[in-house]
Amino acid sequence: MIQQRFIELGEGYSDIYELFEIMSTNSHRIFKAYVFAFEDGEIEKISLAVSLTPATADSNFMPIYICREGIKLTANKPSKRYDLFMAHAKSLDLHPVRVEVKHSSQFAENELYYQYITGILRLNHLLPPLK
Repeated sequence: MIQQRFIELGEGYSDIYELFEIMSTNSHRIFKAYVFAFEDGEIEKISLAVSLTPATADSNFMPIYICREGIKLTANKPSKRYDLFMAHAKSLDLHPVRVEVKHSSQFAENELYYQYITGILRLNHLLPPLK
């Protein structure tokens, strides 16, 4: 069974560059060439993430690296970090997918929040199902 787990890098300030490096050095492992922007319509904070396929055929671990809810995104003022993420994804021929989700503050624990997002991604075939 593949174990899918979120690995939180930070809130997307300077750690967004670590996410870019993960995307660049592992572009061949990015699942279906998708990168994610999780939006909360109420608080206007966005999370950026990328999911990687297991490192080897024998591995059952699928990491999902995320910069959680540190990037403010409003309709009248675009975020430079968000624009950099989209440009970097485009330069690597990746497909950004925007997904509207609840804010993590609506969950008692971050683990429940990540289970919620994993379920949404599986239902939309953006992550493989459990086997």
